[in-house]
Amino acid sequence: MLIKRVDTHPHIVSPDTTKYPLAPLGGKRSDWSAEKHSNTVGELIAAMDDAGVAKAAVVHSSTTYGYDNSLVLDAVASYPDRLTAVCSIDVLAPDAVDVLKDILNRGCSGIRFFTTGTTMPGQADWLNDPRSYPVWEHAQKVNLPICVQANPAGMTMLREMMDRYPAVTVVLDHAGRADVSDGPPFKEAQTIFDLAPAYPQLVVKFTPAVIGRARQGKSTPETFVPMLVEAFGPERMMWGSNFPASPGGLAAIAEESETVLAFLPKAKVEQIMSGTAQRLYPTLAD
Repeated sequence: MLIKRVDTHPHIVSPDTTKYPLAPLGGKRSDWSAEKHSNTVGELIAAMDDAGVAKAAVVHSSTTYGYDNSLVLDAVASYPDRLTAVCSIDVLAPDAVDVLKDILNRGCSGIRFFTTGTTMPGQADWLNDPRSYPVWEHAQKVNLPICVQANPAGMTMLREMMDRYPAVTVVLDHAGRADVSDGPPFKEAQTIFDLAPAYPQLVVKFTPAVIGRARQGKSTPETFVPMLVEAFGPERMMWGSNFPASPGGLAAIAEESETVLAFLPKAKVEQIMSGTAQRLYPTLAD
């Protein structure tokens, strides 16, 4: 069964640290980027070709380059027919909107708020800071998706912002990193499930991290993923590989994701693997 694939979460890393200086958020470089130390745009395109991935929204690596989006923007300039960029900026800075306007003119199709992660394990408290309002307002004005990397502790802040800016499409990285190890009916993940009916503007990203968490404790992908699909629907889910941060090659990651989704009809699998991405990022449309 051939499925159209559009990746919404690959990363690239350059071996040239003079042109692209290291400046990781949190002061610590992510282990995966230090270990890989090179996944250039050319290498990404080759991996995409091998994996049958038509197009991709390359996610800027905040844990490698901080707020310097030069590498992903240069990548889009090199392959404008295959790639777009999801960038990170300092949304609390006084000039944040001006910075945002500049990167939008250079190939950015979405922005990402990195409020927690492997190098920043705690949940940052700035997600609902009023200083970020101008960026949300501009995103609302230009129909720009905001991708949020947050954990369940950040959902109250995220709810506040989605209440304030209901016209902004929000993408929740890794389905909110919910703990599902308790198994069905996944009471620990209820905070995430509760978002689905309340916020139709919310899209969850289906990544290897979601599958990995679903294999912990009493959970399995066969029990958790169908509940996630039932809550949000394929139209509000989109695939991201997290390549090369996730183990395995891009082709293997894509195949595993489709295997986990095999309980769905082909059209719904394809919606998650490409359709939602092409809706959110029109430059990736056919």
